[in-house]
Amino acid sequence: MIKGLVASIVASVLFGAMYYLAPVLAPLDGEQVFGWRMLATLPFTTALLLWRGQWPRVRLLARRVQRQPSLALGLLASAALLGVQLWLFLWAPLYGRALPVSLGYFLLPLVMVLAGRVLYRERLSGLQWLATALAGAGVAHEVLRAGGMSWETWLVALGYTVYFVLRRRLSTDHLGGHWLDMLLLVPAALWFVLRAPSSLALVAGHTHLWAMVPVLGVMSAVALALYMAASRLLPLGLFGLLSYVEPVLLALVALLLGESIGPDQWPTYGPIFAAVAVLVLDGALRLRTPPKG
Repeated sequence: MIKGLVASIVASVLFGAMYYLAPVLAPLDGEQVFGWRMLATLPFTTALLLWRGQWPRVRLLARRVQRQPSLALGLLASAALLGVQLWLFLWAPLYGRALPVSLGYFLLPLVMVLAGRVLYRERLSGLQWLATALAGAGVAHEVLRAGGMSWETWLVALGYTVYFVLRRRLSTDHLGGHWLDMLLLVPAALWFVLRAPSSLALVAGHTHLWAMVPVLGVMSAVALALYMAASRLLPLGLFGLLSYVEPVLLALVALLLGESIGPDQWPTYGPIFAAVAVLVLDGALRLRTPPKG
């Protein structure tokens, strides 16, 4: 449990750092950044895979596909669901759709809590229920304030939930399964990098990108590996609640980049910030409570 908590929080911090560094990747557009991110992430994910001794899991997945060819469709669906989310995360800020996507990340934990209760009969502690109620109040206000939810919001909230449930059903919720997702995304990444006009000239002509692309790869590989590890180590409901750390950090990054929270937005962010504080308290109490038995 503790390993899962640490993995989730560190992953959220790294995602926030990536968001903060995203403007430095100009003049690449959203699709090009996605392509370069995938190509730069895979080598470091491969290194993590070998370092953690997870290659046998990949071989096991290959044997499972040989015995059950229909599993290949599930693996392709898993990779596609992840790819859409990683693309949307980078595309939205560049095209004025950051608010709908951020609302999706605020709504995502509540959807995963519901999925955990319905699909896995997971139980939440009193403090976790309080955090759920506080976060739900903030999300409800944002829905009312924004006048509804867009396709981007639904894509994040429902798409990621389906992705994590599918990984558990396929028994690919480990680093080997994540590496395979990344490998299956390589053709799409190459398309975005090489399609006309090719971004190779842009990267070659801007020396700062020579360093930033590998840095993006390292951060992305570690963040995604920790995020996937947390999804396996934690109950789905608690994993969902901890997902609030990331959008809160993204909001803080936005403040650092010069944006501001308006008076009409505090009823949204205030309860969600409070929900995160309650989760921190719950985690601290769990650390102090000795395990039973």
